[in-house]
Amino acid sequence: MYLTAKALHIISVISWMAGMLYLPRLFVYHSAVVIGSSEARLFELMEYRLLRFIMLPALLVVWVSGLYLAFSGAFLFDVWMQLKFLIVMVMSATHGYFSILRKKFTLGANDKSQRFFRWLNELPTVLMIFIVFLVVLKPF
Repeated sequence: MYLTAKALHIISVISWMAGMLYLPRLFVYHSAVVIGSSEARLFELMEYRLLRFIMLPALLVVWVSGLYLAFSGAFLFDVWMQLKFLIVMVMSATHGYFSILRKKFTLGANDKSQRFFRWLNELPTVLMIFIVFLVVLKPF
């Protein structure tokens, strides 16, 4: 069961990260189109589907499988695992923030620039780098 959970965890992390890296890029392009235009509606649909059908299920599987692995592997109280959990919580909060931003686009209330979204696009990458190093190196 442990190896199955580990495989599911890796698959869901890849899926979630694909969305976490792609969604802010969609926001960059979405912020450049006219509110209410056919292009804006297309971006809204793409963003909704990405969040609802890929990112959210992947997020849930990441958490369920990750907690199972932490408990069953007796890693829960290791410092590296606690730091990983902290960073995954920040990543999860970022996911929630992306959902808020998507909703603002849908309401025609986006007040952020393309530049903001370009910078925001880097946050999941930085968090992912820290997580991978913690998991692979287990420095603490």
